[in-house]
Amino acid sequence: MTAHETVRAPVFAQIVRAQDATPALRRDLRDCWTAVINAGGAVVPMGCPLPPVPSPEVEPALDEIVRGLAPQRSRILLATVDGALAGWVLLRREPHPLVAHCGTVNHLQTHIRFRGMAVGAALMRRLPEIAREEMGMERLRLTARAGLGLENFYRRAGWTEVGRWPGALRVAPGDDRDEILMSLAL
Repeated sequence: MTAHETVRAPVFAQIVRAQDATPALRRDLRDCWTAVINAGGAVVPMGCPLPPVPSPEVEPALDEIVRGLAPQRSRILLATVDGALAGWVLLRREPHPLVAHCGTVNHLQTHIRFRGMAVGAALMRRLPEIAREEMGMERLRLTARAGLGLENFYRRAGWTEVGRWPGALRVAPGDDRDEILMSLAL
């Protein structure tokens, strides 16, 4: 699919329990994640080597995410187009009582076949509604890797940069990037 083809608006679904993540869905999530990492995406999970990454390398991180799913604690928001996984994002509630009103957004990704078709933007428009109305959250936070223009994408979605950790991310020897801290009041 190319950016010039007519694309229907994404259809959203949520996965809120481990048993809802079918083997086929897990395979789609794994394949999407692998493709995004290998295309230079900033979603490399802990314990995973830097690109190029074979699909099995993301499975432990995906398994951990799926095991942690629970309706009020953690959920995956999926975007599909014509039945194909176009993108996904993870929304987690912070467990400590001092920050339980906040959520953390991780792993926003658009499958490379659907890049340039506003799938990520659609996920980011839908996510605050879910966090506020279904999970009772009041604020969201995320971190983004500098040097990819991600902060501009998130600003357009209403997020505010609240700080940076200079040189916190080492992409390659001699290529350290800031980690950008962002917040969204719901």
